[in-house]
Amino acid sequence: MSSMSRESRVHIRSFWQLQLVGWGCFYAWDLLGSMPDLLGRQGALREYTVSAAFMFLGSCFLRSVCRFLLRRSSSLVAFEIRAAVWAIVTANACSVVTVIVLRGYRNMSWPDLAPIAMESTFVLFMWCTLYFSIKQWQQSALERERLLRAETDAREATLRALRSQLNPHFLFNSLNAVSTLVLDGNVSAATRMLAQIGDLLRMSLDSEVMTEVALSQELAFTERYLAIEQTRLGERLHVNMAISSATLDALVPSMFLQPLVENAVRHGVASLVEGGRIGIESGLYNDRLRIVVRNSGRRTTDRQREQGNGVGLSNTAERLKTLYQANYKFSMIWPEAGGCEVELELPFRRVSVPQEVSSCAR
Repeated sequence: MSSMSRESRVHIRSFWQLQLVGWGCFYAWDLLGSMPDLLGRQGALREYTVSAAFMFLGSCFLRSVCRFLLRRSSSLVAFEIRAAVWAIVTANACSVVTVIVLRGYRNMSWPDLAPIAMESTFVLFMWCTLYFSIKQWQQSALERERLLRAETDAREATLRALRSQLNPHFLFNSLNAVSTLVLDGNVSAATRMLAQIGDLLRMSLDSEVMTEVALSQELAFTERYLAIEQTRLGERLHVNMAISSATLDALVPSMFLQPLVENAVRHGVASLVEGGRIGIESGLYNDRLRIVVRNSGRRTTDRQREQGNGVGLSNTAERLKTLYQANYKFSMIWPEAGGCEVELELPFRRVSVPQEVSSCAR
């Protein structure tokens, strides 16, 4: 019990509070409705008390049953059918024990057992339905809380994209490249690069903060970033895109692709005199969205692999965990031929409103 989390203790305490208060109210209501019988017949209070006590114990047993059924039942109808069967079995057992306690085994009357069993069945079945409803409400509340946390993380991710992913190191290199182009007399290229930097920053600031966006929107933003890097690196950077048209309207975390591509450019292309190649792929596999970002850098040692998992990748992994919990795959692979591959697998869901298709889908 000492190792149990605070959240679990709250859930257990709230269940028993509701259980005791609910059955207390049921017992009081049952006595109030049976007041004429209580006043006119000796031993009636004992009978109602024992009957309510065994129904309470039956509900405690049905709690474990309902928790099992909630994990196995795929719909409300399936749960209700199975709960009804268990309520009938439990109610009959409680009724038999109630009659034995009140009158003894030898004096047990089957006609007297029927109304007790019917009442117990109805009450325990309604208890199961109420238990299911409360659990569904709790799950909905937890889901809303998870979405709120995801939206908060999305806002924080946008700030990180401006302060960290689009970091001063990148801006310094871009502005230094502009300076070099001006000194070389290539004013048109310098002007174009400044315009590209401005467009990228404006796109980051003007875009609405959302938890998830269409993949086409993510690709459009990433293309702006790659245009700057291609102006800076020239022929040293080659980009290949293989984007399936069926994935353009797939929902993906906002601001997740550019940090992966920047990491690939920094470690797999910019650090090499001869440059390299960046590849971005997307496709559907077993009704799931699969995205791969790879670079063609040199063979990587174990030490370099440990150092290569930077802040951008760590932030991306944390956001994926918040958004999808365990329903995602995020891995890094270092092929023997060299370079690095980042593979991402997400649930495939489409945007409700069609968005503009990225120019990379040709």
